[in-house]
Amino acid sequence: MKNRPLAKVAAIKKRITHPIVDADAHQLETVPVVLDYLREIGGSAMPQRFLDFLKHQRRTFDMKPDERLDTRTSMPVWWPIPTENTLDRATTQLPRLMYDRLDELGLDFSIVYPGIGLQVITLPGMVDDELRRASARAFNRYNADLFGGLADRLTPAAVIPMHTPAEAIEELEYAVHVLKLKVAVVAGDVLRPVPSFARAHPELAHHVLYQDCFGLDSPYDYDPVWAKCIELGIAPTSHSGPIGFGTRRCVTRHQYNQLGGFAEGGEALLKALWMGGVTRRFPELKFGFLEGGAGWACSIYTRMLDHWKKRNGEAIRLLDPTRLDASLFRKLIDDYGHEKIRAYRDPLVENSLWMPSPEELDDWRDCGVGTAAELARLFVPNFFFGCEGDDRMNSLAFDEKLNPFGARLGAMFGSDIGHFDVVDMREVLEEAWELVEDELIDEDDFADFSFRNAVRLHGGMNPSFFEGTVVESAAARVLADARA
Repeated sequence: MKNRPLAKVAAIKKRITHPIVDADAHQLETVPVVLDYLREIGGSAMPQRFLDFLKHQRRTFDMKPDERLDTRTSMPVWWPIPTENTLDRATTQLPRLMYDRLDELGLDFSIVYPGIGLQVITLPGMVDDELRRASARAFNRYNADLFGGLADRLTPAAVIPMHTPAEAIEELEYAVHVLKLKVAVVAGDVLRPVPSFARAHPELAHHVLYQDCFGLDSPYDYDPVWAKCIELGIAPTSHSGPIGFGTRRCVTRHQYNQLGGFAEGGEALLKALWMGGVTRRFPELKFGFLEGGAGWACSIYTRMLDHWKKRNGEAIRLLDPTRLDASLFRKLIDDYGHEKIRAYRDPLVENSLWMPSPEELDDWRDCGVGTAAELARLFVPNFFFGCEGDDRMNSLAFDEKLNPFGARLGAMFGSDIGHFDVVDMREVLEEAWELVEDELIDEDDFADFSFRNAVRLHGGMNPSFFEGTVVESAAARVLADARA
């Protein structure tokens, strides 16, 4: 049994004709080393400010149960990393060990996302401007240095804070031009104080927040950020979810807070980008939503098109109260109404002739589309979805009968190695392949899932992304087919 995962990986690799690109692996940063970078960037006091932030994030564990209930302090993740498997534990923290084990895991090339850096920068970010920007810079320099010399098989993601377009652009330019990083994970939202409440109660402003997802109703114009991503050849990706906020504030069970969290965060951001017309204004922009699977994406794609058909700028006029035939309505009430309803006939008819309406009737006005097919074209080629291999809902992305207009959504295999759900790193490819064995997808679907879609996301934004990697020639064929 000890060698079974290795034998299974070898059998899968022998059968397929394409490499495996892992769209979402994870590392665990070594905190003392990160603190060294923070000290260089922000001065001698910055490391302690960072440690104080981490302590506040995990304050739940310093509270008694009644204190948690009284303050509604949510339960964060605990024991987040497999530890009994010491080799995997070390692999998570040592990039060179991860590099040396890729063949054993069946992975040809992996994109490696943060561990601690993801939590403190993008979920949903630090309020302290100085600490946030220094921390982003420290994690990015850490990644550039510790993954040096491994670029043919591993590439780390830069962390990009999004509190303002200016800071996002500044860190993007630094990450790409100075550090030569080519992947970026952006905050999927920023929690901002509600302006009227903040003016009236500045001391309590941090308690009354709203979620800004950049594409709609934001106090800032984020179009320059998307334009900068295109200029730099960066496909922005997001790992964000409202874990610890809203209904995800269970004080005793972390899994209650986490399950579906990345999907919920992805949905909020995707709807803002789609309905906000971002993919219309920037048709070449490709965006990745990671670790939430593809089931939610199929649902929001289908439901959005259904809702558009009923409530687009023209169709919604069928709901205009002024179109009511008042005489016919009165007659129908007289003929069929219960006596208790007939007693209110006239006010019922009168009240039906008026309902409030916003200044603009078309919720999709920024998309500038006239058909559902046009709306779908602002979704399908632009959005990609990171999926853990053991999620059977991944198969929905390739169901051309289920998805409107025969769409195949951009589901990508993300190993998620380095997180608690991967008990044995050698089994991630086997779990993904079970979709084929169970006849939920075919081998061509699997090629899209485990290779082509990740190439389309990152190579579609940066044609030279895979140059110098072990998958260069195979990726070049995918990109050539996309251009044909």
